[in-house]
Parts: sequence; C-alpha cells; structure tokens
Amino acid sequence: MDIFHDIFSLQLSLHGLEELGEPPSTLPTVGTNLTDLKLKKKKMTLRELGGCMGPIWPSYFKDCSSVIFMVDSANIAQISASCIQLLSVLSAEHLHNASVLILFNKRDMPCTMSLVEIKSLFRMDDIIASATQPITTQELSARSGQGLQEVLSWLESIIVK
Repeated sequence: MDIFHDIFSLQLSLHGLEELGEPPSTLPTVGTNLTDLKLKKKKMTLRELGGCMGPIWPSYFKDCSSVIFMVDSANIAQISASCIQLLSVLSAEHLHNASVLILFNKRDMPCTMSLVEIKSLFRMDDIIASATQPITTQELSARSGQGLQEVLSWLESIIVK
C-alpha cells in the first residue's frame, strides 16, 4: 500500500465514496506510480518513486513543485540511508524552492522509536535550519490512516501557493 493510494482513498472517503474494501498489504514501491488528485478544484499529479530508484530521482525533479519524502521509521537499519537520500533531494538545484513534507511512516508499529528519537537521528533541526525549502514533518501510519488527513491538508495548502 503506498501513500498515494492512501491519500486517494482518504479523498474518496471524505467525499462519501467509502466502498473501497480492505487495503492491500503494505509493499515497498518498486518503480514509479502516478496518481492524479483533484484538490480545491485543481488537478495535481503525484509521482511516487521507489527508494531503490534513488540514483535516477534527479531526472524527475525538473517539473517538481513539491516533495513528499517518506521514511520507514520501523526500519532502523535504513534510517541513515534515508537521511542521505533526503539530503541529496534537498540539495538538488531544481528543488531549491519546492515545499517539502517529510513523513515518518509506520508510527503504529510497536518497534518504532519515538518521534523525538528519530528526528534526532535524522538531525532534523539541522536539516531544517540549513535547507532552502520550507519543510514540514509529520507522523503517519499509512496502514491505519493516522496522519493522512494532515497530509491532505498539506497538499491543499501547497496548491493555494
């Protein structure tokens, strides 16, 4: 289950179209997925890029106005690699003015660190202080839906800009 499926599902749910059934099991994104959303009467295309595609991410940055960067906060072994990928994204020339939402996913898992601990490992305060972009951080459980309404609100706020 990917964040875009969840956002789309939440959007349908908010509009009374809740007959989606059980969400599929969570799988990492392999490749790329495109999802079109209509928020505040404006169309937005979300392109999800799997983490394994990190080396070619820059080829998608040219027309990008915002970034949602998802961190698997239950996978402690990948935290440092995620931080390095995030720093690479933030330093990309085409993204210097992009709005950035960093999502710490899987907050519902029993083995996750506290948000304070994970932000400390990421050195979020230093990253935010040195970034050229406006950065928002958010806890999320894509599986349970916790935090998805806040993600939609963030998306709606960047459409207005």
